[in-house]
Amino acid sequence: MDLRDSIMTACQMISRNKVQSFLTMLGIVIGVMAVIIIMSLGASAQEFILGQVKTYGSNMVAVLPGKSDDSGPPAAAFGLVITSMKNKDGEDIRKMKNPHIEELSMYVRGNDIISWENSLKSVTFYGTSSTYPKIENAELKVGRFFDEEEENAKVIVLGSKVADELFGSQDPLGKRVRIKKTNFTVIGVFTSKGGNFIQNQDEQVFVPLKTAQSNLLGIDHLDFIRVRIDNVENYDLVEQEIASLLRSNHDIDSEEDDDFSIRSVAQAVEVISSITDILKFFLVAVSAISLLVGGFGIMNIMLAIVQERIKEIGLRKALGANEKDIVWQFLVETTTITFISGIIGIVLGIGIAYIAAQVINLLGYEWTFLISYDGILLGCFVSVFIGLIFGIVPALKASKLDPIDALAYE
Repeated sequence: MDLRDSIMTACQMISRNKVQSFLTMLGIVIGVMAVIIIMSLGASAQEFILGQVKTYGSNMVAVLPGKSDDSGPPAAAFGLVITSMKNKDGEDIRKMKNPHIEELSMYVRGNDIISWENSLKSVTFYGTSSTYPKIENAELKVGRFFDEEEENAKVIVLGSKVADELFGSQDPLGKRVRIKKTNFTVIGVFTSKGGNFIQNQDEQVFVPLKTAQSNLLGIDHLDFIRVRIDNVENYDLVEQEIASLLRSNHDIDSEEDDDFSIRSVAQAVEVISSITDILKFFLVAVSAISLLVGGFGIMNIMLAIVQERIKEIGLRKALGANEKDIVWQFLVETTTITFISGIIGIVLGIGIAYIAAQVINLLGYEWTFLISYDGILLGCFVSVFIGLIFGIVPALKASKLDPIDALAYE
């Protein structure tokens, strides 16, 4: 029997035993479908995350407290409170007068309730420098941002959504809002910018750095510093000069003893890409377990099919078919079933990934629907491979049948 005849026989078997064939194929369909969905959503999620990070611009440099190695995130990224970075560090970096540093802003942050009359809202508040709008490319809808002379003032600038929820159609300028036990005068409202997974300026409020430290948080350290440089190509020069200054400020003699991390957006993109790649392939490996289960299901059902077709096998042997012909027949049949299962799984996986992308877009996120061609090729290859591996046992069993016993089998 040639390849074409074996494939036709497999297709006839599938059409003849629809329920049995469906159960045989189900495990492979689910497994391949899961791999396609995870690889598609993983690629889309990676693109989404990297896109959000890149919005800060490749020429943004972050200075964070806590040591880290070159390939991993800084310690502060894990939510650890590290108090090694002070206001003086940011002020000294600004005083360096490095020609490649365009702007710098210092930050602390916290969460609490902001209130005005009977209106309440949970917000993230930032204590920051007067240079914040330049660093973040933030525009004001009304009013103004605080200046350097107001570093201890009790003034506040609201995100657009916070202003809408607290004041509705009323003009917020000049109104006094309350956070913790401190009253703040509203001096400005930002233009709506939209949110991302990193931060949502529309739902945040901003007060002078020292006011936040003394009145809201009771601290004397910084959470992080952001520095905008003129060109990403000058990052190494800026990084070396900032690191030298911080080591001097913190009485550090060796690079191994650094209690800070300096990262560019470009480096953050590389780290995030590595992390998301690892996570994506880990999830693919987990989903591939269902393919293994499906493979055992294929083998068990093909063994049952061999039992049902004993007389057919005996007749073929009596007419001159050898063991190799029988093995080939059953391997082709099994591989055809798994390949068809893989194609169905790929189509369903693409469909579900597309629907998921549309739902995520409807939720307000800029989600790109991406299909991994590597995933499609992997799905086809794995389904055929499973057919070959798990079809070998039934094929060998069929080939070993004695034609006389097979023909006499009832």
